[in-house]
Amino acid sequence: MLSYPQPGEITICEINRQFVNAKEFSDVQSKDAYGEILGTVFSSVPFDPGFLSPNHDQAMEQEVPEAATNIGLNSLTDTIAGSFKKLLFSSDNLELPAQASTQKISWFPHKHCLAFISGPNQVTVRDYEDSDRKDVCILTSDCQRDVKCIEWRPNSGKMVAVGCKRGIYIWSASYPANTATVRHGNAPSIGTFSRGSGMKMVLLDVLKENDYNQVISALSWKPDGRYPFHFFNRKAREGTPIRRGLGSSISLLRWSPTGDYLFTANMDGTFYIWETSTWTSEPWSSTSGHVTGAEWDPEGRFILIAFSNSTTLGSIHFTSRPPSLDAQLLPVDLPELSFLIGSRGIEKMAWDSSGERLALSYKYGDDKYTGLIAVYDVRRAPIVSVSLIGFIRGPGENAKPLEFAFHNKFKQGPLLSVCWSSGLCCTYPLILRSHVVP
Repeated sequence: MLSYPQPGEITICEINRQFVNAKEFSDVQSKDAYGEILGTVFSSVPFDPGFLSPNHDQAMEQEVPEAATNIGLNSLTDTIAGSFKKLLFSSDNLELPAQASTQKISWFPHKHCLAFISGPNQVTVRDYEDSDRKDVCILTSDCQRDVKCIEWRPNSGKMVAVGCKRGIYIWSASYPANTATVRHGNAPSIGTFSRGSGMKMVLLDVLKENDYNQVISALSWKPDGRYPFHFFNRKAREGTPIRRGLGSSISLLRWSPTGDYLFTANMDGTFYIWETSTWTSEPWSSTSGHVTGAEWDPEGRFILIAFSNSTTLGSIHFTSRPPSLDAQLLPVDLPELSFLIGSRGIEKMAWDSSGERLALSYKYGDDKYTGLIAVYDVRRAPIVSVSLIGFIRGPGENAKPLEFAFHNKFKQGPLLSVCWSSGLCCTYPLILRSHVVP
Protein backbone atom coordinates (compact mmCIF):
# COMPACT_ATOMS: atom_id res chain seq x y z
CA MET A 1 0.00 0.00 0.00
CA LEU A 2 1.34 3.43 -0.96
CA SER A 3 2.32 5.75 1.88
CA TYR A 4 0.62 9.07 1.16
CA PRO A 5 0.76 12.21 3.36
CA GLN A 6 -2.66 13.75 3.72
CA PRO A 7 -3.12 17.50 3.13
CA GLY A 8 -1.83 19.30 6.21
CA GLU A 9 0.62 16.51 7.03
CA ILE A 10 4.38 16.91 6.66
CA THR A 11 6.77 14.01 6.13
CA ILE A 12 9.44 13.36 8.78
CA CYS A 13 11.12 10.11 7.67
CA GLU A 14 10.62 6.60 6.31
CA ILE A 15 10.83 3.49 8.47
CA ASN A 16 10.74 0.22 6.54
CA ARG A 17 8.55 1.34 3.62
CA GLN A 18 6.18 3.42 5.78
CA PHE A 19 6.51 7.20 5.90
CA VAL A 20 6.08 8.96 9.23
CA ASN A 21 4.08 12.19 8.91
CA ALA A 22 3.26 14.95 11.40
CA LYS A 23 1.61 18.36 11.56
CA GLU A 24 4.94 20.18 11.57
CA PHE A 25 8.60 19.59 10.75
CA SER A 26 10.51 20.17 13.99
CA ASP A 27 13.35 18.72 16.04
CA VAL A 28 10.80 17.38 18.52
CA GLN A 29 8.89 15.50 15.83
CA SER A 30 12.13 14.21 14.31
CA LYS A 31 13.45 13.02 17.67
CA ASP A 32 10.23 11.16 18.38
CA ALA A 33 10.21 9.55 14.91
CA TYR A 34 13.84 8.46 14.48
CA GLY A 35 16.05 10.06 17.13
CA GLU A 36 16.49 6.90 19.21
CA ILE A 37 17.17 4.80 16.11
CA LEU A 38 19.88 7.05 14.61
CA GLY A 39 21.10 8.82 17.74
CA THR A 40 20.87 12.19 16.00
CA VAL A 41 18.37 14.65 14.54
CA PHE A 42 18.73 16.58 11.29
CA SER A 43 17.33 20.06 11.85
CA SER A 44 15.91 22.04 8.95
CA VAL A 45 17.93 24.97 7.60
CA PRO A 46 16.14 28.16 6.47
CA PHE A 47 17.10 29.98 3.28
CA ASP A 48 15.67 32.41 0.73
CA PRO A 49 13.97 30.21 -1.87
CA GLY A 50 13.25 32.94 -4.42
CA PHE A 51 16.40 32.54 -6.49
CA LEU A 52 15.91 28.75 -6.84
CA SER A 53 12.38 29.08 -8.21
CA PRO A 54 12.07 28.09 -11.89
CA ASN A 55 9.96 31.22 -12.45
CA HIS A 56 12.47 33.59 -10.92
CA ASP A 57 14.30 35.86 -13.34
CA GLN A 58 17.54 36.52 -11.57
CA ALA A 59 18.66 40.13 -11.94
CA MET A 60 22.24 40.12 -13.13
CA GLU A 61 24.39 42.71 -11.42
CA GLN A 62 26.47 45.10 -13.48
CA GLU A 63 30.03 44.15 -12.67
CA VAL A 64 33.25 45.73 -13.75
CA PRO A 65 35.55 43.18 -15.37
CA GLU A 66 38.63 42.56 -13.28
CA ALA A 67 41.93 43.70 -14.67
CA ALA A 68 43.98 40.80 -15.99
CA THR A 69 43.49 38.68 -12.89
CA ASN A 70 44.12 35.22 -14.29
CA ILE A 71 44.59 32.53 -11.70
CA GLY A 72 45.43 29.57 -13.91
CA LEU A 73 44.09 26.08 -13.59
CA ASN A 74 47.55 24.77 -12.65
CA SER A 75 46.93 24.80 -8.91
CA LEU A 76 45.10 21.47 -8.90
CA THR A 77 46.30 19.93 -12.14
CA ASP A 78 49.30 20.67 -14.35
CA THR A 79 47.47 21.21 -17.60
CA ILE A 80 43.94 21.06 -18.98
CA ALA A 81 43.09 21.12 -22.62
CA GLY A 82 41.53 24.30 -23.92
CA SER A 83 38.78 22.32 -25.53
CA PHE A 84 37.85 20.76 -22.21
CA LYS A 85 37.60 24.19 -20.68
CA LYS A 86 34.88 24.82 -23.23
CA LEU A 87 33.10 21.82 -21.77
CA LEU A 88 33.05 23.42 -18.33
CA PHE A 89 32.71 27.10 -19.20
CA SER A 90 29.64 28.26 -21.10
CA SER A 91 30.62 31.32 -23.13
CA ASP A 92 27.43 32.02 -25.03
CA ASN A 93 26.57 34.94 -22.71
CA LEU A 94 23.32 33.22 -21.79
CA GLU A 95 22.19 31.87 -18.46
CA LEU A 96 21.40 28.21 -18.24
CA PRO A 97 17.67 27.49 -18.50
CA ALA A 98 15.93 27.22 -15.14
CA GLN A 99 15.29 23.51 -15.69
CA ALA A 100 18.98 22.67 -16.09
CA SER A 101 19.95 19.88 -13.70
CA THR A 102 22.92 21.56 -12.08
CA GLN A 103 23.91 20.23 -8.65
CA LYS A 104 22.80 22.67 -5.97
CA ILE A 105 22.93 20.35 -2.92
CA SER A 106 25.90 18.24 -1.85
CA TRP A 107 26.71 16.12 1.21
CA PHE A 108 30.31 15.74 2.34
CA PRO A 109 30.97 12.01 1.74
CA HIS A 110 32.63 11.22 5.07
CA LYS A 111 30.79 13.37 7.59
CA HIS A 112 27.30 14.68 8.21
CA CYS A 113 28.04 18.03 6.60
CA LEU A 114 25.55 19.52 4.13
CA ALA A 115 26.15 22.32 1.59
CA PHE A 116 23.55 23.92 -0.65
CA ILE A 117 23.23 27.05 -2.78
CA SER A 118 21.22 29.49 -0.65
CA GLY A 119 21.49 32.68 -2.69
CA PRO A 120 22.60 33.96 -6.09
CA ASN A 121 26.17 34.39 -4.85
CA GLN A 122 26.45 32.19 -1.78
CA VAL A 123 26.50 28.66 -0.37
CA THR A 124 25.24 27.59 3.07
CA VAL A 125 27.07 24.86 5.00
CA ARG A 126 25.55 23.03 7.99
CA ASP A 127 27.77 20.66 10.00
CA TYR A 128 25.48 18.29 11.92
CA GLU A 129 28.39 16.69 13.76
CA ASP A 130 29.51 19.95 15.37
CA SER A 131 27.48 19.86 18.59
CA ASP A 132 28.97 23.14 19.84
CA ARG A 133 27.93 25.11 16.76
CA LYS A 134 24.43 24.52 15.52
CA ASP A 135 24.41 27.56 13.27
CA VAL A 136 25.42 27.60 9.61
CA CYS A 137 28.33 29.18 7.84
CA ILE A 138 27.96 31.13 4.60
CA LEU A 139 30.47 30.86 1.75
CA THR A 140 30.51 34.22 0.03
CA SER A 141 33.08 36.43 -1.64
CA ASP A 142 33.04 39.75 -3.47
CA CYS A 143 33.99 37.97 -6.69
CA GLN A 144 31.91 34.78 -6.28
CA ARG A 145 28.91 35.55 -8.51
CA ASP A 146 26.02 33.66 -10.10
CA VAL A 147 26.62 30.33 -8.33
CA LYS A 148 25.34 27.39 -10.40
CA CYS A 149 26.71 24.16 -8.89
CA ILE A 150 28.65 22.76 -5.93
CA GLU A 151 30.32 19.49 -4.96
CA TRP A 152 32.39 18.33 -2.00
CA ARG A 153 35.78 16.87 -2.79
CA PRO A 154 35.83 13.09 -2.10
CA ASN A 155 38.63 11.40 -0.15
CA SER A 156 39.80 14.60 1.52
CA GLY A 157 39.19 16.99 4.36
CA LYS A 158 36.19 19.27 4.13
CA MET A 159 36.81 20.95 0.76
CA VAL A 160 34.03 22.07 -1.56
CA ALA A 161 34.10 23.36 -5.14
CA VAL A 162 31.67 26.14 -6.06
CA GLY A 163 30.98 26.66 -9.79
CA CYS A 164 29.97 30.20 -10.69
CA LYS A 165 30.58 33.06 -13.08
CA ARG A 166 34.13 33.00 -14.49
CA GLY A 167 35.43 30.10 -12.46
CA ILE A 168 35.48 27.52 -9.68
CA TYR A 169 35.97 28.67 -6.09
CA ILE A 170 37.64 26.14 -3.76
CA TRP A 171 36.71 26.44 -0.06
CA SER A 172 38.16 24.39 2.80
CA ALA A 173 37.35 23.98 6.48
CA SER A 174 39.67 25.88 8.76
CA TYR A 175 40.20 24.62 12.31
CA PRO A 176 43.22 23.69 14.49
CA ALA A 177 43.42 20.10 13.25
CA ASN A 178 43.13 21.16 9.62
CA THR A 179 45.23 24.20 8.82
CA ALA A 180 44.36 24.98 5.23
CA THR A 181 47.16 26.17 2.96
CA VAL A 182 46.00 29.22 1.05
CA ARG A 183 47.53 29.59 -2.38
CA HIS A 184 49.02 33.03 -2.76
CA GLY A 185 47.81 35.07 -5.71
CA ASN A 186 46.81 38.52 -6.78
CA ALA A 187 43.06 37.94 -6.50
CA PRO A 188 41.63 39.98 -3.60
CA SER A 189 39.23 37.18 -2.62
CA ILE A 190 41.88 34.53 -1.83
CA GLY A 191 42.01 33.94 1.92
CA THR A 192 38.46 35.17 2.50
CA PHE A 193 36.76 33.50 5.47
CA SER A 194 33.15 32.35 5.57
CA ARG A 195 30.48 34.29 7.43
CA GLY A 196 28.25 33.03 10.24
CA SER A 197 28.80 31.42 13.62
CA GLY A 198 29.01 27.87 12.29
CA MET A 199 32.14 26.04 11.15
CA LYS A 200 34.81 28.28 9.61
CA MET A 201 35.90 27.84 6.02
CA VAL A 202 38.52 29.70 4.01
CA LEU A 203 38.69 30.39 0.27
CA LEU A 204 41.80 28.47 -0.83
CA ASP A 205 41.90 28.96 -4.56
CA VAL A 206 40.05 30.27 -7.59
CA LEU A 207 40.25 28.44 -10.91
CA LYS A 208 39.46 31.39 -13.13
CA GLU A 209 39.02 32.07 -16.82
CA ASN A 210 39.82 35.35 -18.57
CA ASP A 211 36.50 35.63 -20.40
CA TYR A 212 34.27 37.78 -18.20
CA ASN A 213 31.04 36.25 -19.53
CA GLN A 214 31.89 32.59 -18.94
CA VAL A 215 29.81 30.68 -16.38
CA ILE A 216 30.44 27.22 -14.96
CA SER A 217 27.51 25.11 -16.09
CA ALA A 218 28.52 21.83 -14.39
CA LEU A 219 31.37 20.34 -12.40
CA SER A 220 32.27 17.00 -10.88
CA TRP A 221 35.25 15.79 -8.89
CA LYS A 222 37.02 12.69 -10.10
CA PRO A 223 35.97 9.86 -7.73
CA ASP A 224 39.45 9.59 -6.19
CA GLY A 225 39.28 13.28 -5.31
CA ARG A 226 42.47 14.22 -7.14
CA TYR A 227 40.92 16.84 -9.42
CA PRO A 228 37.56 18.52 -9.95
CA PHE A 229 38.06 17.34 -13.56
CA HIS A 230 40.69 15.15 -15.19
CA PHE A 231 41.15 15.49 -18.94
CA PHE A 232 44.82 15.20 -19.73
CA ASN A 233 47.15 12.52 -20.98
CA ARG A 234 49.27 11.24 -18.08
CA LYS A 235 52.25 10.17 -20.20
CA ALA A 236 52.55 13.12 -22.52
CA ARG A 237 51.38 15.62 -19.86
CA GLU A 238 49.53 17.40 -22.60
CA GLY A 239 45.90 18.23 -22.88
CA THR A 240 43.64 15.77 -24.66
CA PRO A 241 41.44 17.63 -27.15
CA ILE A 242 37.75 16.87 -26.83
CA ARG A 243 35.90 17.82 -29.97
CA ARG A 244 32.51 16.18 -29.52
CA GLY A 245 29.56 17.11 -27.37
CA LEU A 246 30.39 20.81 -27.07
CA GLY A 247 27.61 22.16 -29.27
CA SER A 248 25.55 23.56 -26.42
CA SER A 249 25.81 24.22 -22.71
CA ILE A 250 26.68 21.22 -20.59
CA SER A 251 24.05 20.91 -17.88
CA LEU A 252 25.18 17.75 -16.14
CA LEU A 253 28.37 15.76 -15.44
CA ARG A 254 28.45 12.39 -13.70
CA TRP A 255 31.57 10.29 -13.08
CA SER A 256 31.02 6.56 -12.67
CA PRO A 257 31.96 5.32 -9.16
CA THR A 258 35.12 3.66 -10.47
CA GLY A 259 36.15 6.62 -12.62
CA ASP A 260 36.11 4.52 -15.80
CA TYR A 261 33.33 6.55 -17.44
CA LEU A 262 32.06 10.12 -17.51
CA PHE A 263 28.49 11.03 -18.49
CA THR A 264 27.79 14.49 -19.94
CA ALA A 265 24.43 15.91 -21.00
CA ASN A 266 23.48 18.93 -23.09
CA MET A 267 20.33 21.01 -22.95
CA ASP A 268 19.45 20.05 -26.55
CA GLY A 269 18.67 16.43 -25.62
CA THR A 270 22.03 14.96 -26.62
CA PHE A 271 24.31 13.21 -24.15
CA TYR A 272 27.64 11.41 -24.25
CA ILE A 273 29.34 8.60 -22.38
CA TRP A 274 33.12 8.92 -22.28
CA GLU A 275 35.56 6.18 -21.38
CA THR A 276 38.39 7.80 -19.48
CA SER A 277 41.42 5.78 -20.57
CA THR A 278 41.65 7.29 -24.09
CA TRP A 279 38.80 9.82 -23.81
CA THR A 280 36.69 8.48 -26.61
CA SER A 281 32.93 8.80 -26.44
CA GLU A 282 29.65 7.40 -27.67
CA PRO A 283 26.97 9.94 -28.63
CA TRP A 284 23.30 9.45 -27.73
CA SER A 285 20.23 11.56 -28.35
CA SER A 286 16.72 11.75 -26.94
CA THR A 287 13.33 12.43 -28.50
CA SER A 288 11.83 12.81 -25.02
CA GLY A 289 13.32 16.18 -24.13
CA HIS A 290 16.57 16.98 -22.36
CA VAL A 291 18.21 14.97 -19.58
CA THR A 292 16.95 16.08 -16.16
CA GLY A 293 18.84 13.53 -14.09
CA ALA A 294 21.45 10.81 -14.41
CA GLU A 295 22.71 8.46 -11.69
CA TRP A 296 25.18 5.56 -11.81
CA ASP A 297 24.51 2.31 -10.01
CA PRO A 298 26.89 1.62 -7.10
CA GLU A 299 29.17 -0.65 -9.18
CA GLY A 300 29.16 1.55 -12.29
CA ARG A 301 27.62 -1.19 -14.44
CA PHE A 302 24.83 1.02 -15.78
CA ILE A 303 23.41 4.52 -15.52
CA LEU A 304 19.79 5.61 -15.00
CA ILE A 305 18.64 8.63 -17.01
CA ALA A 306 15.51 10.79 -16.63
CA PHE A 307 14.05 13.00 -19.37
CA SER A 308 11.97 16.17 -19.28
CA ASN A 309 9.13 14.90 -21.49
CA SER A 310 8.87 11.26 -20.44
CA THR A 311 7.72 9.27 -17.43
CA THR A 312 9.94 6.35 -18.43
CA LEU A 313 13.56 6.20 -17.33
CA GLY A 314 16.36 4.97 -19.55
CA SER A 315 18.90 2.48 -18.26
CA ILE A 316 22.13 2.20 -20.23
CA HIS A 317 23.82 -1.14 -19.45
CA PHE A 318 27.38 -1.86 -20.52
CA THR A 319 27.77 -5.24 -22.19
CA SER A 320 31.55 -5.42 -21.76
CA ARG A 321 34.11 -4.31 -19.21
CA PRO A 322 35.78 -0.87 -19.31
CA PRO A 323 36.97 0.76 -21.45
CA SER A 324 34.36 -0.69 -23.80
CA LEU A 325 31.52 1.63 -24.81
CA ASP A 326 29.30 -1.21 -26.02
CA ALA A 327 25.97 -0.72 -24.28
CA GLN A 328 22.24 -1.23 -24.63
CA LEU A 329 19.42 1.08 -23.59
CA LEU A 330 16.57 -0.50 -21.61
CA PRO A 331 13.36 1.24 -20.49
CA VAL A 332 12.44 1.46 -16.81
CA ASP A 333 8.71 2.02 -16.56
CA LEU A 334 7.15 4.27 -13.92
CA PRO A 335 3.45 3.61 -14.61
CA GLU A 336 2.19 5.47 -11.53
CA LEU A 337 3.61 8.76 -12.79
CA SER A 338 1.33 8.78 -15.80
CA PHE A 339 -1.68 6.70 -14.72
CA LEU A 340 -1.98 7.68 -11.05
CA ILE A 341 -0.41 11.12 -10.91
CA GLY A 342 -1.00 12.23 -14.50
CA SER A 343 2.51 13.57 -14.93
CA ARG A 344 4.10 14.16 -18.33
CA GLY A 345 7.76 14.32 -17.42
CA ILE A 346 10.41 14.16 -14.71
CA GLU A 347 11.86 17.36 -13.27
CA LYS A 348 14.64 15.96 -11.08
CA MET A 349 16.00 12.60 -9.95
CA ALA A 350 18.30 11.33 -7.19
CA TRP A 351 19.45 7.77 -6.42
CA ASP A 352 21.16 6.85 -3.19
CA SER A 353 24.57 5.20 -3.35
CA SER A 354 23.34 1.94 -1.81
CA GLY A 355 21.05 1.57 -4.82
CA GLU A 356 17.95 1.04 -2.68
CA ARG A 357 16.00 4.29 -2.92
CA LEU A 358 15.18 6.51 -5.90
CA ALA A 359 13.57 9.95 -5.50
CA LEU A 360 11.77 11.82 -8.30
CA SER A 361 9.97 15.11 -8.75
CA TYR A 362 7.65 15.44 -11.71
CA LYS A 363 5.88 17.94 -13.93
CA TYR A 364 2.15 18.63 -13.88
CA GLY A 365 -0.24 15.99 -12.57
CA ASP A 366 -3.30 15.76 -10.33
CA ASP A 367 -3.61 18.46 -7.66
CA LYS A 368 -3.57 15.76 -4.99
CA TYR A 369 0.03 14.91 -5.87
CA THR A 370 1.32 18.39 -6.72
CA GLY A 371 4.55 19.31 -4.96
CA LEU A 372 5.33 15.82 -3.64
CA ILE A 373 8.48 13.75 -4.11
CA ALA A 374 7.89 10.16 -5.24
CA VAL A 375 10.13 7.58 -3.54
CA TYR A 376 10.82 4.20 -5.14
CA ASP A 377 12.30 0.95 -3.91
CA VAL A 378 14.94 -0.25 -6.38
CA ARG A 379 16.02 -3.76 -7.36
CA ARG A 380 19.08 -4.17 -9.59
CA ALA A 381 19.27 -7.87 -10.44
CA PRO A 382 19.20 -9.13 -13.08
CA ILE A 383 18.08 -5.78 -14.51
CA VAL A 384 16.90 -2.66 -12.73
CA SER A 385 13.26 -2.46 -11.64
CA VAL A 386 11.49 0.00 -9.34
CA SER A 387 8.33 0.03 -7.24
CA LEU A 388 6.66 3.12 -5.79
CA ILE A 389 6.44 3.03 -1.99
CA GLY A 390 5.18 6.51 -1.17
CA PHE A 391 5.52 10.29 -1.22
CA ILE A 392 7.26 13.03 0.74
CA ARG A 393 5.43 16.27 1.45
CA GLY A 394 7.41 19.33 2.49
CA PRO A 395 6.68 22.00 5.12
CA GLY A 396 4.68 25.10 4.28
CA GLU A 397 1.60 25.78 2.21
CA ASN A 398 1.83 24.42 -1.33
CA ALA A 399 5.52 23.66 -0.88
CA LYS A 400 7.33 22.28 -3.92
CA PRO A 401 10.74 20.60 -4.13
CA LEU A 402 13.31 22.87 -5.76
CA GLU A 403 16.44 20.72 -5.35
CA PHE A 404 17.31 17.44 -3.61
CA ALA A 405 20.18 15.01 -3.19
CA PHE A 406 21.20 11.93 -1.19
CA HIS A 407 24.08 11.56 1.24
CA ASN A 408 26.35 9.05 -0.49
CA LYS A 409 28.00 7.50 2.56
CA PHE A 410 25.41 7.55 5.36
CA LYS A 411 25.85 4.15 7.00
CA GLN A 412 22.37 3.89 8.47
CA GLY A 413 20.50 3.98 5.18
CA PRO A 414 19.50 6.49 2.50
CA LEU A 415 19.47 10.12 3.66
CA LEU A 416 17.68 12.63 1.42
CA SER A 417 17.93 16.43 1.69
CA VAL A 418 15.39 18.67 -0.04
CA CYS A 419 15.28 22.44 -0.58
CA TRP A 420 11.58 23.40 -0.54
CA SER A 421 9.91 26.46 -2.03
CA SER A 422 8.74 27.35 1.49
CA GLY A 423 12.34 28.30 2.36
CA LEU A 424 13.49 25.28 4.37
CA CYS A 425 16.11 22.68 3.54
CA CYS A 426 14.93 19.49 5.23
CA THR A 427 16.66 16.13 5.63
CA TYR A 428 14.78 12.82 5.60
CA PRO A 429 16.27 9.54 6.88
CA LEU A 430 14.86 6.63 4.86
CA ILE A 431 15.47 3.94 7.44
CA LEU A 432 15.65 0.34 6.26
CA ARG A 433 15.84 -2.60 8.63
CA SER A 434 18.93 -3.95 6.85
CA HIS A 435 20.93 -0.81 7.73
CA VAL A 436 19.98 -0.47 11.41
CA VAL A 437 21.87 -2.39 14.06
CA PRO A 438 19.38 -3.91 16.54
